[in-house]
Amino acid sequence: QVQLVESGGGSVQAGGSLRLSCVASGATWTYNCMDWLRQAPGKEREGLGGISLSSGITGYADSVKGRFTISRDNTKNTVYLQMNNLKAEDSAMYYCAAGRWSGRSCVDFRYWGQGTQVTVSS
Repeated sequence: QVQLVESGGGSVQAGGSLRLSCVASGATWTYNCMDWLRQAPGKEREGLGGISLSSGITGYADSVKGRFTISRDNTKNTVYLQMNNLKAEDSAMYYCAAGRWSGRSCVDFRYWGQGTQVTVSS
């Protein structure tokens, strides 16, 4: 079993930055990528991007490309989501999910974190 714990959410003004962390524990060899997703009230869940844990290759959704950066520290079993130039529409619950790297993106999520709330005020 794998446990994923997100942290780093909070309230920030538009234009500000936040860095989210996702720390994994347990059977970390059972997946090879991590994805970040978010869901705002009344909206569908949105994939933001993912990272291959072995190669460090990343892929991003167009909505966040250029503003969000995903990185990893395998020595700490931690994946990060650096979010810059935040906008009010970025307000949501943010989740990390562990899965299988397809070569271009992280798919077949097997494990999910509990989420961390991000609120951006304009």
